[in-house]
Amino acid sequence: MAIYHCSIKVISRGKGKSAVADAYRAGEKITNEFDGMTQDYTHKGGVVHTEILLPDHAPAKYADRAVLWNEVEKIEKAKNAQLAREIEIALPRELTRSKAFPLSATM
Repeated sequence: MAIYHCSIKVISRGKGKSAVADAYRAGEKITNEFDGMTQDYTHKGGVVHTEILLPDHAPAKYADRAVLWNEVEKIEKAKNAQLAREIEIALPRELTRSKAFPLSATM
């Protein structure tokens, strides 16, 4: 039987979270310009697809994950700021990668 789930969470400074910690979810390495801490998750497995979707009018520089999240951290000053939303979708094992991401070869 196929099992899947979808989880939507708020990344909030009030809960001790950081937008720069998005490096974990993406399996990347990002340095937080605010405190100088580097998050390196390049050896993390299981990340099949990550993507930053920007509106047409957004500056292209925000397609870089490090630039985007450091700007969010810089702009949001409140101690309880909601920095981002995380949407996690786990697909059933029976769904092959080619069926789940038919266009990924062209991305």
